[in-house]
Amino acid sequence: QLQLVESGGTLVQPGESLRLSCKTSQYTLEYYAVGWFRQSPGREREEISCISHDGEQRHYIDSVKGRFTISRDNAQNSAYLQMDGLKPEDTAVYYCAAVNWLVCTPVPGVYNYWGQGTQVTVSS
Repeated sequence: QLQLVESGGTLVQPGESLRLSCKTSQYTLEYYAVGWFRQSPGREREEISCISHDGEQRHYIDSVKGRFTISRDNAQNSAYLQMDGLKPEDTAVYYCAAVNWLVCTPVPGVYNYWGQGTQVTVSS
């Protein structure tokens, strides 16, 4: 059973940056596509970005393009979400998820494994 642990969420001011991490310790992440999702109160969980197993394919939703960057380090069994230019509307619980596919997909129902989430709050 692949277990994912997110970290890096905190309270920041608008315009600041954060880097979220997603790590697994028991198994290699190398053969899994990874997605980052977020959910705020009263809203459905939405996919923000995903990355293929080898990092060659990346996908972003329009609202984060140019501000967020997804990456991975398979040697460290980790994936990351660099978030720059944060806005109050980015406030949410952020989740990483993995699926044993080589390509990435923005469909949350496809992902088999989920982390517990990390809270990101953007407020002045």
